[in-house]
Amino acid sequence: MLNLGFSPEFPAAVLQELPAIRLASDRLRANRSAPDLRALLWSSIDNPTSRDLDQIEFAERLPNGDIRILLGIADVDALVSKGSAADLHAAQNGTSIYLGVVTFPLFPPEISNDMTSLLQDQDRAAMIIDITLDARGAVSAASVSRGVVRNRAKLNYDSAGAWLENTGRAPELVENTPGLADQLHLQFEAAQQFHEERIRAGALEFESIEPQPVMAGQNVAGLHLERKNRARDLIENLMVATNSAIATFLESRHSPSIQRVVRTPERWLRIVALAGELGTQLPSTPDAVALAEFLARRRREDPEHFADLSLAIVKLIGAAEYVVLAPGKETEGHFGLAVHDYTHATAPNRRYPDLITQRLLKAAIAGVPPPYSIGELEEIAARCNDRAKAARKIERLMRKIVAATFLSGRIGETFDALVTGVSPKGIYVRVSNPPVEGRVVRGEAGLDVGEKVRVRLVGTNPERGFIDFARAN
Repeated sequence: MLNLGFSPEFPAAVLQELPAIRLASDRLRANRSAPDLRALLWSSIDNPTSRDLDQIEFAERLPNGDIRILLGIADVDALVSKGSAADLHAAQNGTSIYLGVVTFPLFPPEISNDMTSLLQDQDRAAMIIDITLDARGAVSAASVSRGVVRNRAKLNYDSAGAWLENTGRAPELVENTPGLADQLHLQFEAAQQFHEERIRAGALEFESIEPQPVMAGQNVAGLHLERKNRARDLIENLMVATNSAIATFLESRHSPSIQRVVRTPERWLRIVALAGELGTQLPSTPDAVALAEFLARRRREDPEHFADLSLAIVKLIGAAEYVVLAPGKETEGHFGLAVHDYTHATAPNRRYPDLITQRLLKAAIAGVPPPYSIGELEEIAARCNDRAKAARKIERLMRKIVAATFLSGRIGETFDALVTGVSPKGIYVRVSNPPVEGRVVRGEAGLDVGEKVRVRLVGTNPERGFIDFARAN
């Protein structure tokens, strides 16, 4: 982290602010000038161990059949003021970094895991995003305000997902909280309708494989895959709807914004070639709807290998980045999400651009000038793009260190693999079982992204995260 310009420890100036922030938190809870929304049946779904809870959800069906979604976002700006030591430190790092075995948070845990976190049974200040979805799942109305909320049920992806999929019993909180089961089913219905509308517009469906270490003391005992389920789909779709609505709201108030975009793929012809190998002819120019239809069909026809195809397509499309949208200007949009306006706003405890967006929202609601100039926003966007790229390097390195440690006793074994990267530094492949990535150091000539190949493990270096393969066929 130090080599890549991060500050992994909080400086003394940040820690010295904590008592004053605690006092401000106490005053905020005592002064409830914002609308009181604590009586609503709010709930959250996150990882079992997460305490930096950024959002909670509520849904209701309107008399005309439309579904109203309220999403509460932790009001981090209420306690972390612009220019404070905590704010400046967050601006330097840009993001929390989750490494599986340790987390480096954007803010001290006293802030992100406690005072601003939307913890169960705690009163908290929040930004309220009010969205109405029509029968097709399209956003027909949206507004932004402030409020006081109380999370009634902190649920986790695994147990909530199993229950929503009818493969597990209802979580205890769902069983013991009157109305919560119906509430979650309505949220899922709304999320599915929105998802289907996005698919019709050309949203891309991917299956990601992110192995997490299973630790036994200080030893890596295995690698655990976190796969998508209905609970993850529910939250993902509500987050896309919310982030898109916020971007549109800022645009309607003639406010600048930091938007999240994925540009039109430069390696589209390679995507066309991959689809052709699987019997599908894609247009010669980038077409999100055609690609979405191809991916949906492959998910149905070959779910076992869909994650490999997803990885290859994601690599060829390229990473998302932050760009500044000035009032009255247009962006390229987000190719993978099938939305034209999209920002990051739902995780202000975890991502610095989300905190910036929160401050822009407050200014827009109050009708006052934005707290940042276009030039300042462009500097923030550039910094956060750099920090996000560096964070991905660290996270990839940590996954490689864990994987190399786990594979050290399996030298000489052969594996089925997928080519995931081609660069001047080398050819990289991903093995599906166990889910690890490494470099092909022999026999790599001629390989390209998306090709399937048989490889033999020839060496590991856990300290540096090196996993070396030789082509076996």
